[in-house]
Amino acid sequence: MTTTTASDAAPGPGGGPAKAESGAAARTDLAKESLGSRIAARAGGGAVRVFLVLVGLFWLMPTIGLFLSSLRDSADINASGWWQVFTAPAQLTTENYTRLLDNDIITNSLLSTILITVPSTLLVVVIGSLAGYAFAWMDFPGRDWWFLVVVGLLVVPVQVALVPVAELFGAIGIFETTFGVILFHVAFGLPFAIFLLRNFFAEIPRELLEAARLDGAGEIRLFTRVVMPLGGPAIASLGIFQFLWVWNDMLVALIFADSKNPPITVALQQQVRQFGNNIDVLAPGAFVSMVIPLAVFFAFQRQFVQGVMAGAVK
Repeated sequence: MTTTTASDAAPGPGGGPAKAESGAAARTDLAKESLGSRIAARAGGGAVRVFLVLVGLFWLMPTIGLFLSSLRDSADINASGWWQVFTAPAQLTTENYTRLLDNDIITNSLLSTILITVPSTLLVVVIGSLAGYAFAWMDFPGRDWWFLVVVGLLVVPVQVALVPVAELFGAIGIFETTFGVILFHVAFGLPFAIFLLRNFFAEIPRELLEAARLDGAGEIRLFTRVVMPLGGPAIASLGIFQFLWVWNDMLVALIFADSKNPPITVALQQQVRQFGNNIDVLAPGAFVSMVIPLAVFFAFQRQFVQGVMAGAVK
């Protein structure tokens, strides 16, 4: 007669019904947890999207208001707010933009702004790229000390240099000229450009550059064929920053630009000072001056985001 002991009936540590039951329970808990996690993640993601949409609409509210105001005549603007167009859409008209095109001060100021902004941006990007590559990958006497000088120039405020630079430009005959404004913007934009691009170019793998040199590439070909394509996001980010800074600048333009043909920021300020009720020209002029940099930003936003993310990772 065979007797079964408690030790024989109990499952061993490696198998038996108890293990199967515990495994099934664990899988059930995991399924419940993953389902709850998925629901929470989806609910959280939806809430975040709604919040971001609301923040975006709130951020665009001044732009929308300015655009709708630019489509209303001065009587309607003085009588009520821009949100009244949703109840009275007959107020909208393009006559203000017709007046804007007939205003020689505004149209000439837009052309003057373009003539200042585009060269200032291109020169900073080109010179900053060349200098950043030189500081990152070329050996020359005093390279580190010169880079420290560039970093030190980052802390020099623009306001400190206004008076001495104005005296210098007056002595050499470029005060109140487009060339003088471009030169000022390029001089104060280069330290940041060199600092940004040098740090970005320095993260390029050395093996890649050495392989290109072994294939017979010189410094110019190495810069144009290897470094520039890899540094595209950083260069695009720099170009956007420089373009926005120069386009929206008023202090430098107010002092160094030609008073007879000023940039758009100074021209709008003069319109407010001379014609306080000239809102039918000011509103469309302000919107045009704002929509151009917005268009540039959205046109290069992908490269801008890539440059920011690359800098964050590195």
